Amino acid sequence: MTLVIFDLDETLLAGDSCTLFCQFLEEEGIAPTGFLQQDALMMARYHAQTLVLSDYIQFLMEPLKPLSVAEVGALMPRFIERYITPRFYPEALQLLADYQQQGVRPLIISATAEFIVTAIAEQLGVSDVLAIQLQVEGNGYNGEIEGIPTFRDGKVARLEQWLEAQQESMSGALFYSDSINDLPLLEQVENPVVANPDRQLLAIALQRHWPVLNWTAPDLNNVLSTQTHEQPKTRQEQNHV
Repeated sequence: MTLVIFDLDETLLAGDSCTLFCQFLEEEGIAPTGFLQQDALMMARYHAQTLVLSDYIQFLMEPLKPLSVAEVGALMPRFIERYITPRFYPEALQLLADYQQQGVRPLIISATAEFIVTAIAEQLGVSDVLAIQLQVEGNGYNGEIEGIPTFRDGKVARLEQWLEAQQESMSGALFYSDSINDLPLLEQVENPVVANPDRQLLAIALQRHWPVLNWTAPDLNNVLSTQTHEQPKTRQEQNHV
């Protein structure tokens, strides 16, 4: 069966799911004021290819350490509904639906925490996910990465492990991505496709004659207006989520 692989952030989603989650945490009162600003500094390193992923994961998970894995999971439906669902690229949703109707197996592979990617994938009806696995200590996340992170060359390594476990093949596989950080995996598949590419990846795609897709960003005006008027929950309310 042909395998179709999708990156998540800025590929299927008009935005970065980690940054959106940071915004959610700050607005919910789970993370301190200025958390989103710190995230922006780290995202600048990501785009400059200088980010140390373990540092970012520790930063992201710090405000969640008082919560159990179950409590973190209970936050996800509200996060997905408010911050993620309105941001899917319409063309990406249609393409994904077309592949699923054709019986093609979609796989999402992302350098985002697994609990975030899995929740988003469920919304999309995708069951196969490779993402950053996190260590659990006691009943909560300790902020450390488990195994090989799905980041840069790590996406290739994790995919190879997955292919062996699933008895799948890379023959004829497609990979859709927007990021220069995904170049190692784009170079491994027979059919690389760049979607909404950053400047560096676009230059490479044009040089190598890879297909380039530029999808229409969803209208976020109503979403942003709704979020502005919503009141964040108190920590006491969050404990009853």
